[in-house]
Amino acid sequence: MSLIRLNDVSVRFENAQILREAFFRLETGDRVGLIGKNGSGKTSILKLVLGQVLPDTGTVSLDADIKVGYFSQFSELNGQSTILEVLDELFAPIKAIEAELASIDAAIAADPSGSAELDRLIHRQAELFEDMDRLDGWDYTRRIDTALTTLGFDEAHRVCSIDELSGGWRNRAALAKILLEGPDVLLLDEPTNYLDVAGVEWLEAWFRTFRGAAIIVSHDRRFLDAVVTRIIEVENFHLHEYPGNFGEYVVQKQFRLKNLEQQFVHESELLAFEAEGIADRREAAKAATRDLGNQLAKIKKARTPRPVDQIITEIYGGLHVKDVLCRVESLGKSYGDKVLFQGLSFEIRRGNRIVVLGANGSGKTTLLRVLTGEERADSGEVAWASGTAVVSYNQVLAELDDTDTVTHAVNAMPGSLAFTATRKSVGRFLSMFQFSEADLKQKIGNLSGGQRARVAMAQCLLSGASVLLLDEPTNHLDMSSTQVMERALLHFPGAVVVVSHDRFFSDKIANRHLVFGGDTAAPGEIEVRAA
Repeated sequence: MSLIRLNDVSVRFENAQILREAFFRLETGDRVGLIGKNGSGKTSILKLVLGQVLPDTGTVSLDADIKVGYFSQFSELNGQSTILEVLDELFAPIKAIEAELASIDAAIAADPSGSAELDRLIHRQAELFEDMDRLDGWDYTRRIDTALTTLGFDEAHRVCSIDELSGGWRNRAALAKILLEGPDVLLLDEPTNYLDVAGVEWLEAWFRTFRGAAIIVSHDRRFLDAVVTRIIEVENFHLHEYPGNFGEYVVQKQFRLKNLEQQFVHESELLAFEAEGIADRREAAKAATRDLGNQLAKIKKARTPRPVDQIITEIYGGLHVKDVLCRVESLGKSYGDKVLFQGLSFEIRRGNRIVVLGANGSGKTTLLRVLTGEERADSGEVAWASGTAVVSYNQVLAELDDTDTVTHAVNAMPGSLAFTATRKSVGRFLSMFQFSEADLKQKIGNLSGGQRARVAMAQCLLSGASVLLLDEPTNHLDMSSTQVMERALLHFPGAVVVVSHDRFFSDKIANRHLVFGGDTAAPGEIEVRAA
């Protein structure tokens, strides 16, 4: 049965086309992974379903009486209530049954005589037991506790008001609420952002028991692989469907692109034949044929794969890096009674790609801040080699100047490789990061969050620094940009230290791990090991 239907839907925002002639059906039990480049229209599709965006043409229809739950990456949860109070309220019908059962228990204990009233109470008690079984109400407090614990909520976060929580914690609170509501259809926009690995794995396990349908916007490839039953890619204003999970999508899209290439060969032959017919008309034909030839050349050039690795190695060819870039000796940091790390010693060397792993709140980001000098360690030393340039992605992102243009921001960092690499190589690199000529002229202040993240990442990768420090760099990048970043990091001749919960990304780039809170680790002990 179709729960949601998009029929021949087109959407424009001002002069920008978002969707054109889009068709889509969500069936009972479907888990749809919605993917596409930043700005391609993924969130707009969710808003079409919610009625927050209206189609210019076509229809959007929902089955009557379905309950829809929507999680936005920009949490709308607020108020003075605590998250515990908010989640408790979800189970108000169960709590009412509990209260009535308690009153019946008290009445039975007070009337052991076997009266008719006692029979009525026992009969009513049996009905309420059936209701509790039907609502799965016996362990709702355990379900609340499991959700909050796995999403990282400690006691302090559970008892403070929603308004006192940071944006990331509000996101997690909103996710817990939506999942425990048990809707018929889930609309999730980047649900794994701000979750650690344990949180993402818990969410995957939760989906194994979820009987409803879902549309999930996500760039987390391992999560999509584990959860979805089909992929819908938003590309060139249309929806392209691929049955199966993300791994199956990758294979199927390769075949689709190959078929498109073969189709292009046939189309070009037909166009050439058409051009021959036009050529008989002399002067008019010459102009038309010339236009046709230019059109064919542009199409062919657009479909020619770019030699990604060659472009990246050309840019990094002139970057010379020392063997040992940093020595960390007996480093320690605590907040009050909580020991984040102590006695931590390791080296950062040329070619290291160190992924820092651990639960939210374990101290991963603090370690990066100590390495950059933003925070002081309680003990130990961070000794950078003389002349070593270090760039922090999060600092670069936070310090973007809204009045600056994209092209100036990308090229203006002191020591930028844009000054030493060829202009052609840099241009091709930025093109791979989806920056068009028009994009490069945009003001930073006019960009979306995903576009700003791409600017900051391009700045870091072109910065000329020997060491890149990246804290959750995939959170706001789409898949295409993440793939370009991965290729660049694999060819980067310096060192990379990255905090990430994206398991697919970590597996691809890491050659060393720093693990906070390992299975056998003592408090504050960090395990340093090969990937």
